[in-house]
Amino acid sequence: MLRRTLLAAIPALIAQEPKRRQPDVPYVPTTEAAVREMLKLAKVQKSDIVYDLGCGDGRIVITAAKEYGTKGVGIDIDPQRIKEAKENARKAGVEHLVRFEEKDLFVADFSEATVVTLFLLPRINLQLKPKLLKDLKPGTRVVSNTFDMGDWKAEKEVNLGESDDEYTGLSQKFFLWTIPAK
Repeated sequence: MLRRTLLAAIPALIAQEPKRRQPDVPYVPTTEAAVREMLKLAKVQKSDIVYDLGCGDGRIVITAAKEYGTKGVGIDIDPQRIKEAKENARKAGVEHLVRFEEKDLFVADFSEATVVTLFLLPRINLQLKPKLLKDLKPGTRVVSNTFDMGDWKAEKEVNLGESDDEYTGLSQKFFLWTIPAK
């Protein structure tokens, strides 16, 4: 009788559990050349706090910490990527400068950022744009790998050489915006 009661309660208990969002963006590591170009485009300095939204293995904030001495935060919804990023930071000797958070980008707090990097999909950039404009301080630089933000025109676009794609020969594009005064 007790077992039957417990089994009957399971669907209700499952329905009460918070649903974990799945990643909306496939994991595609940013190349080292692209990482350097993004940090250069943002004019990263030691005083910056670099946030990478959808950080994957953490390479952007780790590189910023190693090369510029910046503090950084990587945010990703995938626990495996966060585990990998933390290990990479430890191996690079920068775990005192960076941290990684397993969170949904749309609920995460990244308001302390002075630089935000993205390598997301066009629809995610567009969904994230209002949060960026609302939550970030004026003067914060936002750099996106490959995808723009629709009608929010970038103040600067940079192409990085020829693509490895022998069929298209397209270069990789990066976009820079600065959060305007409120």
